[in-house]
Amino acid sequence: MKIEATEIKDVLLLEPKVFGDDRGFFYESYNQRVFAEKTGLSVEFVQDNHSRSETGVLRGLHYQIQQPQGKLVRVVRGEVFDVAVDIRKSSPDFGKWVGCLLSADNHRQLWIPAGFAHGFLVVSEVAEMLYKTTDYYAPNHERCIIWNDPDLAIDWPLGGKTPVLSAKDSAGLPFKSAEVFP
Repeated sequence: MKIEATEIKDVLLLEPKVFGDDRGFFYESYNQRVFAEKTGLSVEFVQDNHSRSETGVLRGLHYQIQQPQGKLVRVVRGEVFDVAVDIRKSSPDFGKWVGCLLSADNHRQLWIPAGFAHGFLVVSEVAEMLYKTTDYYAPNHERCIIWNDPDLAIDWPLGGKTPVLSAKDSAGLPFKSAEVFP
């Protein structure tokens, strides 16, 4: 596994070693020992999630203010533009974001630690994502920052189109008035 730093040092891009031939491919998507050795992190995943969305769907920017979740995100079908926003006031990267393309073809995974808001835009016809979390889903503590906040200025690859949003995501708060981590 290859680990790449992103513009925000705590968000990591993981590239597994893929073994492929004319029959298909194989790769180890997660190995706790290798993850710890390569990243220096000791995390315990407690929940796996699977989401499916169609082109133009934008989900996020989500986080849990209590029971914050670290996430290891990957795409098993299609392609998404995945975004992590640092919402830790004590961080030198507070208010900064990082985005990357994750796809079934590139097999990349993104490690997003607790203390970040997360969102993604589906850029293929359909996308299915799998992600591991370090804490359980707690709807009472879930928060949402509006996807197009001008202070964050996330460069979503929309190509001039309007994203498809849920009611919850449409009602996200501006970054300046959102609850954040200390």
